[in-house]
Amino acid sequence: MTEAVGLAPVGRDTVQDRVYSELRRALIGGLFSPGQVLTIRQLADALLTSTMPVREALGRLITEQALEILPNRQIRVPPVTLARIEDLLRARILIEGEAMALAAARMTPRHIASLRAILLDWEEMRGTQVDREVTLNHAFHFEIYRACGSTVLIPMIESLWLQSGPLTRAAIYAFSEAGANDAARFHHDILQALQAGDAATARAALVADISRPFAYLKDKLGADAAEKETP
Repeated sequence: MTEAVGLAPVGRDTVQDRVYSELRRALIGGLFSPGQVLTIRQLADALLTSTMPVREALGRLITEQALEILPNRQIRVPPVTLARIEDLLRARILIEGEAMALAAARMTPRHIASLRAILLDWEEMRGTQVDREVTLNHAFHFEIYRACGSTVLIPMIESLWLQSGPLTRAAIYAFSEAGANDAARFHHDILQALQAGDAATARAALVADISRPFAYLKDKLGADAAEKETP
C-alpha cells in the first residue's frame, strides 16, 4: 500500500503545477522509498485533488526519469541498483562539480552570508531532524548552484536531485542514527573554499560530500547480497 505521509494538500488554483511541484518536492526530499509503487488514487486522496492532475504530474516525472512505469502499468520509484548508484554519482560529480567551479568565481558577500546562515541553522539542529536536514542540504547546494551563472546547468542538477532523493535519504537516516556529522564538515570546507575563490578545493569538497551517501548505499547493497548468499 502506498504511503503518502508528508504530502501537503494543494489548493484548486493552478492545481496541475502545484501537484507536480509537491510530488517533485517529495521525491527530492526522499519521502518515497526506492522501489515504492505509487497509485494515482492514493496520491490524489493525500493531495486532496482529483486524479487527472496527479496522472499528468506522474507522466511528467516518468519523462524526467524520476519514476518508471512497469509492464503491468504500475508506476514506481526506481529501485536501488549498483548501476544506478554509479551512474547518478558520476553524472552529479560532472555536472555539479562544474557548477561549483563556476560559482567559486562569482561568490559575493551576500552569497557567503546566506551560506553561513544555512550552516548555522544546521549546527543548531545537530542531526536531530532528518526532514530539516534534507531541506537545509538542498538550500545550501542550490544557493551555490544558482550563483554559477548557467541557465543550462540548473535544470540538469534539479533532475539529478530528483532522481537521487529516494536513494540518499536512506543514507541520511543511517548517518543520523549513527550520530555522524560529517556532512556539516564537508559543507564548511565548501564554504571556506568558495570564500577564498578556490574552485578546485570547492569542487573536491563537493565530490567528497555527495559521494558519501552513494558509498554507503553501495556498501549496503554488497552487504545485503553477501547475507543472501550465506547459507
